[in-house]
Amino acid sequence: MTHRVLQSEYLHWAKTRRPVLYPLSGSDVTHFPLDRLPFDIADLELSGASHYRYAPLREAIGAKAGVSPERVVAADGTSMANMLAMAALVAPGDEVLVEAPTYEPLLAVARFLGARVTRFARRAEDGFALDADAVARAVTPATTLIVLTNLHNPSGAYADEQTLRRIGGLGPRVLVDEVYLDAAFEEAPRSAARLGDRFVATASLTKVYGLSGLRCGWILAEPALAEAMWRLNELFGVAQAQPAERLSCLALAHLDEVAAGTRERLERNRGLANAFLASRADLASPPMRHGITAFPRLLSGDPEALDADLRARWETAIVPGRWFEAPDHFRIGVGGPTAALEEGLARLGAALDERR
Repeated sequence: MTHRVLQSEYLHWAKTRRPVLYPLSGSDVTHFPLDRLPFDIADLELSGASHYRYAPLREAIGAKAGVSPERVVAADGTSMANMLAMAALVAPGDEVLVEAPTYEPLLAVARFLGARVTRFARRAEDGFALDADAVARAVTPATTLIVLTNLHNPSGAYADEQTLRRIGGLGPRVLVDEVYLDAAFEEAPRSAARLGDRFVATASLTKVYGLSGLRCGWILAEPALAEAMWRLNELFGVAQAQPAERLSCLALAHLDEVAAGTRERLERNRGLANAFLASRADLASPPMRHGITAFPRLLSGDPEALDADLRARWETAIVPGRWFEAPDHFRIGVGGPTAALEEGLARLGAALDERR
């Protein structure tokens, strides 16, 4: 029997890079200080036991997502949510259809589970839009699961409900990683989990709310499937850490405060990034309309070498496109402070000018 290795090469790479002053490689918004939430130490029950499937958190997540609590499964971040969801949906040898380009850990999980991975393209020339016809052409009678991200990681492209409904009607279940979805403010998006039981959605408070330290992630699924995922969660971790659960409830109760100013900052920062990208003859990129990330193409040269140069000489960083199977692209994030983004873009431009 072939030994299967569970690891994400991208996550290991991302977590072990030296910090820089201007990390265009970031993919979340500015971290929200937890001490701004209205709580005292007694709220955390530091000496208390964990609580089985903590009902207040399930109810709070369900209220946010617009689903009933029995459809909510708690998880340690979106990455664990994706692992639990796919582990409940995929058996060895199953055909899993995954978008390309995509977030590398999604592929790592599918392959660890023994899936036979097939692909459909999200084309750069179409702004990485989700094309239901392309998905339909790639589905076969053996396809068990379709995996995609909305907003798209790495490009930030938004998929509307009409497109998702068409994909949901193709037969297989559809897993949608929605960790960036709340950054599509103008669309007032609903979770795909509300479109029918063929859909399974994952998300967290990490990317759009700056609360990565809580590891508050979740899965939304029809009740019988949610129960299967809870049973897997018990196998992997038994229960979530109770202080984190209680803090997550507080954060969800004050989500408007947590997100205050985020929409305005992202709109301002996307404008700066769009102006920069449009000014560069050596880059090709559709304008950012939603989200936190962009995925420009470097028309000449190697994004890997560009990133190494930025880190070594410019205190700046990008994410080379090889981590998304697009080695002539790179990902940048615009969720941080505006002044830091401006300086990071200026340094990226100077490095590009030097290399041209």
